[in-house]
Amino acid sequence: MTTRLGAIGGFVRASGYLRKWLLLGLSIGVIAGLGAVVFYLMLDYTGQFLLGYLGGYDQPTAQGDGGGRGSAGFDRPWAIPLVTCGGALVSAVIVAKLAPEAEGHGTDSAIEAVHTDPRAIRVRAVLVKMVASALTIGSGGSGGREGPTAQISAGFGSLLTRRLDLSDEDGRVAVALGIGSGIGAIFGAPLGGAVLAASIVYREDFDYRSLVPGFITSATAYAVYGSFLGFEPLFGHVVPNYVFDPAQSGWFIVLGIASAAVGYAYARFFYGTVALMPRLPGGKVVKPAVGGLLVGAMALLIPQVLGAGYGWVQQASAVDTLAAIPLWIVLVLPFAKILATSLSIGTGGSGGIFGPGIVIGAFVGAAIWRVADLSGLPGIPDGPGIFVVVAMMACFGSVAHAPLAVMIMVAEMTGSFSVLPGAMITVGIAYLLISRTDVSIYSAQR
Repeated sequence: MTTRLGAIGGFVRASGYLRKWLLLGLSIGVIAGLGAVVFYLMLDYTGQFLLGYLGGYDQPTAQGDGGGRGSAGFDRPWAIPLVTCGGALVSAVIVAKLAPEAEGHGTDSAIEAVHTDPRAIRVRAVLVKMVASALTIGSGGSGGREGPTAQISAGFGSLLTRRLDLSDEDGRVAVALGIGSGIGAIFGAPLGGAVLAASIVYREDFDYRSLVPGFITSATAYAVYGSFLGFEPLFGHVVPNYVFDPAQSGWFIVLGIASAAVGYAYARFFYGTVALMPRLPGGKVVKPAVGGLLVGAMALLIPQVLGAGYGWVQQASAVDTLAAIPLWIVLVLPFAKILATSLSIGTGGSGGIFGPGIVIGAFVGAAIWRVADLSGLPGIPDGPGIFVVVAMMACFGSVAHAPLAVMIMVAEMTGSFSVLPGAMITVGIAYLLISRTDVSIYSAQR
């Protein structure tokens, strides 16, 4: 076996640019797509059992996930904090015993591997990350599904680097491709995933070496994922008939300023929680469990903080379903979601922080539209969809220092490329404001 791998590695290393990255890109893309499918199903079944069967709560889902409206309330309210605490506890025990590096959101670990040692990601850590994240998010912890999928495919890129004895330069590209293709696959955003692979590892730079191979890898991952779970955009076609209106430019500027402020608060509060944890009593198992308990208690008042929250983004995008959410919840939800994510992942739980950033941004846009609509202010669109979409792009794209990648990804996730002219204003304003600070949601970026 070792001789065969050595021969394959020699063949790959001796190949020209096109053949080498066609082989590596296709391989990483297939694993990224399959990994995304496996984790999606794990998370779906775990959520149905923990929150659905044990907690008596049916979460709303995005259109691409089925479009369910979810429960009107909790059948067993007393069970929700117990489920979120229990899921976080079991997840923390698994991580502490088997792979301590699997705690947290995972994407930073993959970015760090790109910069320091592309051979460093252990297969065990990837497997533990999948199980732990499914338990954390499936039990109601506020986290995204992109972190584990990024680590799956980044881990495979790291494995290829070790087994085929690739150069450090090729290994860094392989791991970066894994990050982008994994996130692009789970969100159904292949072009955004390819651009993300080239931009996510730096704050103010762009790795052109990862871009063209990223097209191959992300397209392959998307094809594999969609073949099993469908090609419907995650949030459907949110604003399919939108036409840019220059009269709305002032609102896009307001959205950009608000998105930058909330994105800044997200990163500072999250990493403030991470920094606080070592100074608090309790071990690496107790703290995530307490965080899960607090999230469950918060959810009794604000159910929208539970889980990934993509179904609530779907509801915030339409006039009738947004109106059904109490105004005070719409206004406080961005900050409640920041707190819930910090308690779920910042305490040492396992899950992504991209997904919550999308939800936070969506409700920034929904809150501004709702207040403007109630106030009768001029120039607002007929529905909240356009505000929700561009604020999603701006809030996370700016604080992740990947404005172009996130803008493309959200356009793919919502089937709403017509929003790009307005989004360019909003994202540009938000990114210019964030770039004047030293804040990033990915601390491993160079």
